[in-house]
Amino acid sequence: MGYYYSGWENPIFQKDKFRRVYPRNLKQKDPDSWAIWPLVYQDPYRPVRANEWGLGEDGNPYDAQGSPSSLNLFGTYKTGFDIFASMVHGTRIALLVGFVSTGLSALIGICIGAIAGYLGGRVDITLSRFIEVVMCVPSLVLILALLAVVESPNIFHVMAVLGLTGWTGMARLTRAEFLKLRESEFVAAARCLGARPTRIMFRHILPNSLAPVLVPIAFGIAAAILVEAALSLLGFGISPPNPSWGTVLNSGREKLQSGYWWQLLFPGIAIFLTVLAYNLIGEGLQESTDPRLADPRD
Repeated sequence: MGYYYSGWENPIFQKDKFRRVYPRNLKQKDPDSWAIWPLVYQDPYRPVRANEWGLGEDGNPYDAQGSPSSLNLFGTYKTGFDIFASMVHGTRIALLVGFVSTGLSALIGICIGAIAGYLGGRVDITLSRFIEVVMCVPSLVLILALLAVVESPNIFHVMAVLGLTGWTGMARLTRAEFLKLRESEFVAAARCLGARPTRIMFRHILPNSLAPVLVPIAFGIAAAILVEAALSLLGFGISPPNPSWGTVLNSGREKLQSGYWWQLLFPGIAIFLTVLAYNLIGEGLQESTDPRLADPRD
């Protein structure tokens, strides 16, 4: 658990200087203890050393000898770090970036679109022009400009920047739904009962307009994962040694001429399959919420 948060690890592992080498040290220092080992014992932050289990096994190979094998399923870097371990831990970063940044985009887009669509008039004109100005700026250029200000960008900076630049589509869709629903009978009934505008917007209209908004949210998760990988590939994403799919791709791009094909193949497949999965989820939500796409035989 210390890989996710150092405070979760038992302090004894730091005091006795295990240095993340657990199998042999645990057996020597506490023979009566027991442990549950992962199916693939690898570390994304260091190469596994020879005889680490005390069984005379070989350590992770280095340089061009690090091609995929039964011990290193996706091969190793030139430095001996296991790529499969980097991919597993990079999955957490990819999904975290996708969900958090898209959640932030949805929060901003839904709030701005709801205010513009419900209030209308000058408020709608002002917010609509602001949305159009943001949309005119290329998102990747804006992201690179914002990240260039940060000295050493981390995962939180990437999530914040992606969230602050990807809300315009959701805002326009929410605005259109609110323009359509604000003249409905249930909204008029809520006004007659004395409900405040904020209650009408977020308690009555918003639940009835969320179905179409869920579709761009699913597509947004896939887009955020793809942008994070592209930023890491360009060297503007998650800073090493934190593993991510984009940093593995970046390392493979630099070593492609040396024959390290496995550093490009496996993270590329992972990004492709993940983006494809979320795009299919988005298409499924679109078909289920849009009556025009429903099967007439049903």
